[in-house]
Amino acid sequence: MAGIFTQIAEYLIMTIGTLGYPGIFVLMAIESTIFPLPSELVLIPAGVLMQRGELSLIPIIVASCLGSLFGALVMYYLSLYLGRKAIDLLVVKYGKFLFLTEDSFLKAELFFKKHGEITIFLSRLLPFIRHLISIPAGFSKMNVFKFSLYTLLGAAFWSIILVYLGYFLGQAAALNNLSLVITTLIILSAIIVSLYIFMKRKKD
Repeated sequence: MAGIFTQIAEYLIMTIGTLGYPGIFVLMAIESTIFPLPSELVLIPAGVLMQRGELSLIPIIVASCLGSLFGALVMYYLSLYLGRKAIDLLVVKYGKFLFLTEDSFLKAELFFKKHGEITIFLSRLLPFIRHLISIPAGFSKMNVFKFSLYTLLGAAFWSIILVYLGYFLGQAAALNNLSLVITTLIILSAIIVSLYIFMKRKKD
């Protein structure tokens, strides 16, 4: 598994180095749809390229955030205009090709209903849910300005963490330990979200 992660990371470093900021935009737009492309595999390599002096922080974050917003808005409007029946049919018929199950879709929808609009921000920290959270937002006709704002804030927060992780780890550590890094990030993200939910419940 670690070898697969390393190969993917090496390919993405080469791809991002070739395509530059437009490549980051496109990959992060894909990451914000139902296609399973983890942002960790885009932005950690971008941080490695920043360490080499080939890319700069601000353009990386701008490209990442705008790409995330674009992909999220695509899913938002598809859900808004196609409706639940069409999306359910898509999940049932084609979800297996995208590693998308009815269960994961329902979890994202329940997460949104249970914790409200702030989940658009929090979901950027959670794998799988971040790919799906735009769908229940579209179903609920969430205010598009709020949706965009929370998406941008969450994307910026997450992007900065990942880029600097790649920057400080460097190429060797980022590549050789990428699976461990991603696992650690998932655990830390789950802890952050759990703390938020705990504090919210305690406040209520």
